[in-house]
Amino acid sequence: MTQFSRLKLEIKPSAARLTLARPEVRNAFDDVLIAELTRALEELRASYEAAPERSPRALVLAGEGAVFCAGADMNWMRRSVAYTQSENEADARRMAAMYRTLDELPIPTIARVHGTSLGGGMGLLACCDMAVAVDTAQFGFTEARLGIAPAVISPFVLPKIGGSAARRYFLTAEIFGAVQAKEIGLVHEIVPAGELDPAVDRLVAALAENGPRAVSAAKRLIREALARNRDDALENAIRAIAGLRASPEGQEGLGAFLEKRPPSWKL
Repeated sequence: MTQFSRLKLEIKPSAARLTLARPEVRNAFDDVLIAELTRALEELRASYEAAPERSPRALVLAGEGAVFCAGADMNWMRRSVAYTQSENEADARRMAAMYRTLDELPIPTIARVHGTSLGGGMGLLACCDMAVAVDTAQFGFTEARLGIAPAVISPFVLPKIGGSAARRYFLTAEIFGAVQAKEIGLVHEIVPAGELDPAVDRLVAALAENGPRAVSAAKRLIREALARNRDDALENAIRAIAGLRASPEGQEGLGAFLEKRPPSWKL
């Protein structure tokens, strides 16, 4: 695996852990962090595609220090003031590609949220399949305070929280707590600070019980169903389940169930 200057990547069979490692700037984004995140996610995707049964069963995304991710780095934002229209578009495309790579990663993803998640950090949170947050965590789509909008993250945030919540929180740019984040579907579980890692570990353990190809297929079905009309979604689902049942993993899973033994993928 590549060495990173703004990230820490630890890989174990049960889960990979990808940590934003810029605590001095509250894990804020800049162009280097975006490039490194994209590269790390692409390497994890390639690892899965080469050997799903040997790849990590989950990815935990975390932040080092006091917060999860405080959005955009101020120095990066200062540089962008002088960008041309085309330079701004290229910058936004690189960020969008990072979010898309996370959103479409075949490995299930868990956001481990503490402290604060703002702006672009909310995009990371929305792209993860699951999110566990401490009860004191704070959240905000704060772009409007800077005279901009949460544009690049919106295709990923809207399927997660829906239009009604977006109409409020995108427009007010207010800071809200973990309870509100759970109510709008951004967070799945709220725990005291001392229980954050055990809660994440429980999700990792649950994922490790399942066939890695089946989990990946389920992720893809959800994403594709949201993008299709109902008839197309049903046909896609029919083809998917037929293929999974006939696959080696599907045959192994059904055989293990009928024979009352652990499946071969169980760690």
